[in-house]
Amino acid sequence: MRFESLLRVMGTLVYGFIGWELGVAIAQTATLTMNSARYILPATLLGAVLGYFFAPWLVIAPANAARNALRAVPIADLIAGTFGLAVGLFIAALVSFPIAQLPPPFGSILPFIVLIIVGYLGTTVAVLRQEDLLNFFHLGQDDGKIAHHQAEAYYHAAHNGVVPVTRPQLLLDTSVIIDGRIADIAATGFIPGELVVPRFVLNELQYIADSSDALRRNRGRRGLEILDRLQNCDEITIQFIDQDPQDAQQVDDKLISLGLA
Repeated sequence: MRFESLLRVMGTLVYGFIGWELGVAIAQTATLTMNSARYILPATLLGAVLGYFFAPWLVIAPANAARNALRAVPIADLIAGTFGLAVGLFIAALVSFPIAQLPPPFGSILPFIVLIIVGYLGTTVAVLRQEDLLNFFHLGQDDGKIAHHQAEAYYHAAHNGVVPVTRPQLLLDTSVIIDGRIADIAATGFIPGELVVPRFVLNELQYIADSSDALRRNRGRRGLEILDRLQNCDEITIQFIDQDPQDAQQVDDKLISLGLA
């Protein structure tokens, strides 16, 4: 069954159910009798017909818009938003139990309002602070262990005369800076060398921080905060360079060209 056809069927069922509820409210009973059927059946039929014919505007168009919007959302934001929504709805459900005991109409309306507000807050917080949530759950520990083992192997080989003791330069790109875990790893002192941030990476980070999109703007500002942390970190040296390879246009291509130089 096509997606639009499925939505049309869903619209018919949903509005038919709304019509049924309206008919029950008018008849003041959910039992089908000769008297109540005069209200319930016509209301149900009318709701189903309206749902079928108006589904393209009431159901299909919003569903297509939502589907197109989801395609543009990064998978990380989608996962974080889903997690935040689930947590928010769980908290809202716990809070709604005592609120539902209030006298009408508050006991009927307030739980629904709490559900919407807390669910929205859960989604928003999870998306905007997903990097902090990852750090909170110590998902960056594996990176720290890898860096630690690499540093130990490097210095062990150097002191045994296998390789010369040098200070390698590690180029940072925009995504690594925004991710933020590089600052936590640098603070451990296990990075064998100095961090290098090209000017074109810094410019891209500033461009993201000045974006009109709130999510991109928050990420850009977080990246700038991470750079400030790295500059104030005594365990690592960070250097900003003005080299800008002219044989590449994209930032990633420039980083590759700079690394091969």
